[in-house]
Amino acid sequence: MTVNPTKSELLHRAEPVGGPVELRGALDLERTGAGWLPHRLPRWTRDQYPPGSLQDVVLEPCGVRLCFRSEADTVELELLATQGVWEGDPVPDRVEGFDLVVDGEVAAAAVSPARGTIVVFNETGVLSRTEGAVGAVRFTGLQQRPGMHEFELWLPHHTRVELTGLRADAPFHPPTPATAPRWLHHGSSISHCREALRPTGTWPAVAARLAGLELVNLGFSGQAQLDGFTARAIRDTPADLISLKLGINVVNADSMRLRAFIPAVHAFLDTIRDGHPHTPLLLISPIHSPSVEDRPGPSYVDPDADRLWFTTYGTPAEVAEGRLSMESIRATLAALTAERAKSDPHLSYLDGRELFGPADADHLPDNLHPDPVGYRLMGERFVRLTPGFSGR
Repeated sequence: MTVNPTKSELLHRAEPVGGPVELRGALDLERTGAGWLPHRLPRWTRDQYPPGSLQDVVLEPCGVRLCFRSEADTVELELLATQGVWEGDPVPDRVEGFDLVVDGEVAAAAVSPARGTIVVFNETGVLSRTEGAVGAVRFTGLQQRPGMHEFELWLPHHTRVELTGLRADAPFHPPTPATAPRWLHHGSSISHCREALRPTGTWPAVAARLAGLELVNLGFSGQAQLDGFTARAIRDTPADLISLKLGINVVNADSMRLRAFIPAVHAFLDTIRDGHPHTPLLLISPIHSPSVEDRPGPSYVDPDADRLWFTTYGTPAEVAEGRLSMESIRATLAALTAERAKSDPHLSYLDGRELFGPADADHLPDNLHPDPVGYRLMGERFVRLTPGFSGR
């Protein structure tokens, strides 16, 4: 058994996608000059993205993992990372956020010492780009129990990575075919969970692992705006279970009024039902969001706060004019679900405050996004609250 071999001693190589290695959780792969770049939406959707919207978050491989079997004691993934850094924040000197799951258990976390490409941005867009080099992330000491094991190498949920090579000190074999129900979830940053400490710590990943589900996470930070191309992508993707966490960014962006929101939700659901007429479909309303509970957006970062803090320009009186608050979104989604469920017995509703409510506000460090503990609570509560949805 080789413990921590040099690069030249890792004699067994595999393409990071194809061959014996299976990529799960992505809906498309792009061949680049460096390697392979996972996308979480199909290729055809790219021409329909509004400028400056989904391009970056679709490339952040939240829930995406490399799956294979091996007797390896050491596995090394070679990659080129691209990290976004908010203006004024420290520039990272390494790439974090890789988890290795062995036989269903999180066995190790690792980092790549190579910084990769750094993109500095603020609310106006990209300010600078510093090109980086290919690096590697290594897991060692994996043969605690000698023999063949199932490996899942989870990619960072918050960092774009181009996969350039995979090496080990034992041969790669195809993973055991996935037989668990395939759960496709769509939502906003609170489903993307960039604040989680590790890729297996996002709330959909926590829930999927507890419930024994095969996850496809279409949570996109800053998005979930009832885009037609997302509905069509869900329609065309095989799934045994579908959940949609809708509404929070419609409020935060102040992108719709009630008049437009109601038919947009119906159209989104109708499109999905064209491809999944009988699949269990769960509609989830927003979690507790203090700044916009009783008033509309647009939300913004408070420049006078002593920390990152989201607040809103809206006032309660504007809700009467048809602008949307969290309270009006929840009431609308609950009523809409109840009406549609009369002819769609596989459609159900979950109030997002049951996943994360006012009592959990201590876990909202920026007044909008849960912290890592909050995301774990959401995952655990989702499993407890939805036994019928996942068939347990």
